[in-house]
Amino acid sequence: MTATLTELNAYPLKSGGGTALRTAELTARGLPYDREFMLVTPSGRFLSQRDLAGMALLRPSYDGEVLSVDAPGASRFVHKAVDDGEVLDVTVQRYEARGVDQGDEAAGWFSALLDADCRLVRFTGHRATSRGGGEVMFADGYPLLVISAESLADLNARLDEPLPMNRFRPSLVVEGLGAYAEDSVRLLRVGGTVIEMVKACARCVITTTDQETGERGREPLRTLASYRTIDRGIRFGQNAVPRALGTLTVGDPVEVIEAR
Repeated sequence: MTATLTELNAYPLKSGGGTALRTAELTARGLPYDREFMLVTPSGRFLSQRDLAGMALLRPSYDGEVLSVDAPGASRFVHKAVDDGEVLDVTVQRYEARGVDQGDEAAGWFSALLDADCRLVRFTGHRATSRGGGEVMFADGYPLLVISAESLADLNARLDEPLPMNRFRPSLVVEGLGAYAEDSVRLLRVGGTVIEMVKACARCVITTTDQETGERGREPLRTLASYRTIDRGIRFGQNAVPRALGTLTVGDPVEVIEAR
């Protein structure tokens, strides 16, 4: 079986748009700068497209020093990352984390744009994955999400209107394994790296949000629920943890090392 890595995507701002990468260094925390920034309420609770569908329209980019964000109808936000601001206790889902507050100017820009009182924080410290003994920044629970291109093709064959892969916000897309083959893999070699599939990804309302318009519908959750309800959740894709680090490049060969 010949399989290939066809997409690499990082998300510098949690719940903002993704950055398509051609090549990247896989770190213990996943792809570079993935979910390094996050918006939080004044009480420190994370904000995402679940709360504010308009976050889908945010287009962030980050080079390790400067965060830039474009959004419809707004001037570009350009911000030099702060590492000496107030450290806030924040929550991601039910998990605790810490973030460096990025200041009042950043808070004002996002609050005005999204019409919601919020602050921008940058990850600091250490946070363990929900399972699997890995590390993660502000992603919900794991540093990587892997989806097979054939899984999306199978879903789209069941829908009246096909959906793009960005509805599912994957880190890695692989082609050639077959539909839902990611469910039956434990260890996957991608180029010179190795990743372990740890947990099937439970899908939420974000998948029903058009990432280009911010509008919501009923699909794909309605259709996925009819055939992908597993352990009382709608599952699509696999959360994963890096086991051997190195360079990832679109076009890399993908090999199943160990099946479940």
